[in-house]
Amino acid sequence: MSAASDPVTARPDAPRERRRDRFRRIRRRWWFRLLAWAALLAGLAMVAVWFFLIRTLPSVDALRSYEPPLPTNVRSIDGTPIHSYARERRVELSYAEYPPLLVKAFLAAEDRTFFEHHGVDYPGIASAILINLRNDGRPIGASTITQQVAKNLLLTNEVSYVRKAKEALLAYRIEDALTKQQILELYLNQIALGRNAFGVEAASHAYFDKDLDQLSLAQMAYLAILPKGPSNYTPERGHDRAIARRNWVLGEMLRNGFINQAQHDGAVAQPLGTSPRQTPRFERVGGYFIEEVRRQLLGRLGENEKDGPHSVYAGGLWVRTSLDPRLQGFAQEALRRGLIRYDSGRGWSGAINHVEIDGDRWRQALLNTNIGLDYSDWRAGIVVSRDGGQAEIGFADGSTATLPRSAAQMPKRGGGGTAFAALKVGDIIAVAPEGGHVALRSIPKVSGGMVVEEPRTGRILAMQGGFDSRLQAFNRATQAKRQPGSTIKPIVYSAALEKGMTPATIIADAPYCVDQGGRLGTKCFRNFSGSYAGPHTMRWGIEQSRNLMTIRAAATTGMKNVTALIERLGVSEGRYPPYLSYALGAGETTVARMVNAYSILVNHGRALTPSVIDFVQDRHGKVIWPQDWRACDRCNARDWDGKAMPRPQVRSRQLLDAMTAYQMVHITEGVVQRGTAVTLRSLDRPMMGKTGTNNGPTDVWFVGGTPQMIGGLYIGYDTPRNLGGSAQGGTLAAPIFKAFAEKAFEGMEKLPFTAPAGVRMVRIDRGSGKPVYGAWPTTEPKASVIWEAFKPESEPRRRARRSQDAAPVQKAAPAPAAAPRDSDFLQREGGIY
Repeated sequence: MSAASDPVTARPDAPRERRRDRFRRIRRRWWFRLLAWAALLAGLAMVAVWFFLIRTLPSVDALRSYEPPLPTNVRSIDGTPIHSYARERRVELSYAEYPPLLVKAFLAAEDRTFFEHHGVDYPGIASAILINLRNDGRPIGASTITQQVAKNLLLTNEVSYVRKAKEALLAYRIEDALTKQQILELYLNQIALGRNAFGVEAASHAYFDKDLDQLSLAQMAYLAILPKGPSNYTPERGHDRAIARRNWVLGEMLRNGFINQAQHDGAVAQPLGTSPRQTPRFERVGGYFIEEVRRQLLGRLGENEKDGPHSVYAGGLWVRTSLDPRLQGFAQEALRRGLIRYDSGRGWSGAINHVEIDGDRWRQALLNTNIGLDYSDWRAGIVVSRDGGQAEIGFADGSTATLPRSAAQMPKRGGGGTAFAALKVGDIIAVAPEGGHVALRSIPKVSGGMVVEEPRTGRILAMQGGFDSRLQAFNRATQAKRQPGSTIKPIVYSAALEKGMTPATIIADAPYCVDQGGRLGTKCFRNFSGSYAGPHTMRWGIEQSRNLMTIRAAATTGMKNVTALIERLGVSEGRYPPYLSYALGAGETTVARMVNAYSILVNHGRALTPSVIDFVQDRHGKVIWPQDWRACDRCNARDWDGKAMPRPQVRSRQLLDAMTAYQMVHITEGVVQRGTAVTLRSLDRPMMGKTGTNNGPTDVWFVGGTPQMIGGLYIGYDTPRNLGGSAQGGTLAAPIFKAFAEKAFEGMEKLPFTAPAGVRMVRIDRGSGKPVYGAWPTTEPKASVIWEAFKPESEPRRRARRSQDAAPVQKAAPAPAAAPRDSDFLQREGGIY
């Protein structure tokens, strides 16, 4: 029998064959083919979704540590907030800080089932799909709050179904990763609501100038309509639409049981109550100072998020500066008044700017220039029309005023006619109220800069870089390089003191010429007055600012030594050439550098780094700059503990011998008492300083102050030109500093400049520099006998009697009554100092 007919071997194959036959029959059925194609398409769809969507989705984990861009806040020396740097106005709050009614208003307007769904609103999506199929315009969505968070924080604003799919997938992930409260917190902190406000707290201030907890129900409902499109519901252009949409939100709140009927009816009856849109607010405290802070922060930390987590415009930094608003106000006022006083009587300086006006849209044209004034009662306005004997002036707030011809009769500078005749429609000018109209004002053409520094630490307390930072952004305090004139002389003479001269060294005030070699011929120097006074002490030469004595001292010292000290004290960026003219202030420097150099002298020659920033904290309070910052121990103690007052540690190297530095400070006190800065003597306190007037004169200077603060300023045109023969440091710059000091020094303790160990105080004749015995210094500024500071073994001494002239030795007579002695004075003052 064959194997094919063997029942034992055929039994295992029979069921398998039957299954194959059955599968072949099923495979030919239509419904099987349909299911197979469906499975294949589903698989391909899953691969496509993974490849095109899921694979490219950002990580949701970033939301757990998400920190929205926050403005950088600037504080003054006492911690008071004074400014912020922001491109997106945002205030970050926690969920618990949001009023419950505000949260319900946003839920009613945006996602009433937020606490019920898991990130996606399926009925809303189905409705949106049907609507989109019926029109060819921009597709609409049905985004939940979770989807909006996904789009705003993790996706782009691309309008496509692909982005909507990504949005839905991310919403699922977000719901798994975060709580509902965390999602709402992200949403309410980052949503854009118009007027450059991001987040509801910032919007509350932008639209109502209130904190969130001060808003009424109607105002909360208004904020809730803004996510759909802030520009559609602006109070200025969409008032009626805004009212209707707000009332719809209130109706939804009532329908969902968030409010009762009485609350609804009361809120619907209220007007919008929004504040007028504000132009970018200009903080009036320290415009130039604040800009210098911003410039330094940008250089260290970057501008935007791409520059790192601590950027200026997104990092949410807290910056503690050394700005003293009180001193800043005094410096600003003193410099401005000085500029106006000098410029007055020279005619109208002309329009600040000129723009073309399109019909009656003058207000927008004025706002676009961002020109404003914050001096006294002055305002920046635009000439709207000019007819006959008057002109109509428009202002940024939309108001207008009349400028009559009689209030603009000053002559036009640099041309004939009156200022009124020169006015043109579109001119932006400065005016001030006068009677029932406004009067024309002239912005000074002359300018200048001023800096005030603390000489113990180098902290800059005030800085004014011109008349107004919105008119003149260039900071003349730190950026304008000018010739310092005679303010360089104390440094020149300090180099001479280092090389062995003393305050009593006699220097000839007489003609001095040098052979310059080659074709340059002979250079002869001269005093400002053109006269000569003969031999005098170094002190007298500094007090009277004698150029010829300075040149002689520099030549004796060696100009290489002089320029080396100038560079060491930071007056010059590099080494000046060793030419004698640099001893008279021919080199260029800035006000900030000169003030710091004088502060180093007051600081006993120790180095100082001028600073406007004390420290920078990140949004969590950690100090990130300086890197080695240490808190001052006990500085923030609530009460005095009976111990010595705490002081921050200041570590710096010695740039100049401490005794030399004090000698120069002591000499320049005489400049105030009887020299070129005598106008400051009436302040009646220990002060040092030096005036400066350079060739022309094109610039006039004063630098000086007290042990607590050193200030300095210059006055001059931006394009240097002659200020006039009557302009001198003592007649123009020093009075400006006096106007500042009269207010700044009020209530400040009168402290003397302290001398370092080793300095010897000797009575000398002020005119000859010789030691004096039997006479004592007085408080009279021009007393003939003064105390002078000498280094050990350098003071003038009494000539010893020769042995052959000695008298016969006799028995000592009884000692007379004790006369005043130098040692008595020194003992009373605490010894040699």
